[in-house]
Amino acid sequence: MSYEYLISILMPMLEGAQATILLFIIAILISIPLGFGLTLAVKSSLKPVSWLAQGYIYVMRGTPLLLQLLFICFGLPMLPIVGEYLVLDRFVAATIGFILNYSAYFAEIFRGGLLAIDKGQYEAAQVLGFNKWQTTTRIIIPQMFRIALPAVANESVTLVKDTALLYAVAVPELLHFAQTAVNRDFTIIPYFVAGIIYLLMTIILTILFKGIEKRLKY
Repeated sequence: MSYEYLISILMPMLEGAQATILLFIIAILISIPLGFGLTLAVKSSLKPVSWLAQGYIYVMRGTPLLLQLLFICFGLPMLPIVGEYLVLDRFVAATIGFILNYSAYFAEIFRGGLLAIDKGQYEAAQVLGFNKWQTTTRIIIPQMFRIALPAVANESVTLVKDTALLYAVAVPELLHFAQTAVNRDFTIIPYFVAGIIYLLMTIILTILFKGIEKRLKY
């Protein structure tokens, strides 16, 4: 294995990693607030809204992410009448699938964070004269995010690794270029290189979340 060979496989794999990183950023920025919105919907006093939110979470958490990606990418265009209007770019379709799936997981994480807050916090806020909006935004939500942050960090790391599923819906990403190099050169070295790149991304993400956790402690 020469240095030139490593460079020759590394460059396209880094290009594929750009798709991985882009999907992660888009998915994490949208699925976290969407997940929080689902948490509020589940706790809504309007029963139909709560039931719909719970049903959505059960479906998205109870079916494989790969199946959801295949359905959005290949199943939606096959629907009668409306299918022709649901043909999406593969990357866009996969991104939508990741957002819909991970928002359900983040909703459960945030729900757990809310359940972990002592009821005395609500009573103390009421004694201090805070209205419901002030109690939620100034006291409950900050504590919920602090409690939920470790679980959010773990789920975010999982999201990085799950981006490898883009390979299954023919989106050129890191694993795609690694597999292409393996098939072409009959060597497993590209797998090791891909593994190192994934590992570096998760390490950076872990360090970032550790820093956020440390800041929130003070």
